[in-house]
Amino acid sequence: MRILVTGGCGFIGSNFILQTIKNTSNNVINIDKLTYAGNKSNLNKLNNNTNYSFIKGDICDFKLISNTINQFKPDAIIHFAAESHVDRSIENPLSFVTTNIMGTTIMLQASLTFWQKENRSLRFIHVSTDEVFGSLESNGFFNESTPYDPSSPYSASKAGSDHLVRAWQKTYNFPSIVTNCSNNYGPFQFPEKLIPLMIANCLDEKPLPIYGDGKNIRDWLYVEDHCNALSIVLKHGKIGETYNIGGSNEIQNIHIVQTICEILDKLKPRNNNKSYSELIKFVTDRPGHDFRYAIDSSKIKDDLGWSATETFETGIKKTIKWYLDNEPWWRNIQKGKYSQERLGLKIV
Repeated sequence: MRILVTGGCGFIGSNFILQTIKNTSNNVINIDKLTYAGNKSNLNKLNNNTNYSFIKGDICDFKLISNTINQFKPDAIIHFAAESHVDRSIENPLSFVTTNIMGTTIMLQASLTFWQKENRSLRFIHVSTDEVFGSLESNGFFNESTPYDPSSPYSASKAGSDHLVRAWQKTYNFPSIVTNCSNNYGPFQFPEKLIPLMIANCLDEKPLPIYGDGKNIRDWLYVEDHCNALSIVLKHGKIGETYNIGGSNEIQNIHIVQTICEILDKLKPRNNNKSYSELIKFVTDRPGHDFRYAIDSSKIKDDLGWSATETFETGIKKTIKWYLDNEPWWRNIQKGKYSQERLGLKIV
């Protein structure tokens, strides 16, 4: 199978590509703009692999996208590329609208033109988020029929991209599938997100900022479980369907940070022998901060046989160990050094 991946140098995309190349004989071509969150060194392990190739490019460049699709002739397209950080979307919403909505439209139109012209099998998997559904109270779960109610420019732009994919499917019978996942964590996550930021701040003896009272709840999904789900959707998912992918790990933000502190207290104690938890600092909540996300993954479990295998307890330990073992990776990111040389990354 020939798979075109967008945003494959980002967090989830790079994990998906590594897993795909390791477990299959598929050929993968990766298009990534290499913005602040895209790091080509994530995939240095594949530098000499003939089943992998990379193109630096923007999904908003219709000519590039169209030419690449027509030349590579993919059997599948996995669309990861997106601006994805809520805080950044509040500061600069235009970039999120441009990439997430216009970029997705260009991907759809270029793919549609190729599919119609070639008259061949194609699958377009659009990777989205549970944040499009808005916020839950203490009870209930998001399912595939939950109405959209986005709270931030990020989630609104992703909601728009989801609607566009479904519109192309209904209008043109385009062979697409939408997935909506819960909060991912694991290797290669850019250290502005909660878990890697807390790990890095602990090791740097910096404050551990937590919004509000820290009681906001997220459903946490280990990135390799997510990638497994996407591989199953790619092979067996039904065209035109939506699949929610969750980890069934609902945890308050404060508990996430406390757990990280407890593990690091054992793995890498502070020089003063005090707990990292003393670095916790509550800060003013961000605008439109959703209280709770929780995904009902029963559809993908019942229809496709997938369920998460990693518990949060095992996944967070793997993640912390990865960041300890691969400190040069995130140190270079902190310094703004997007080096392409091998950094000695150790894959969990």
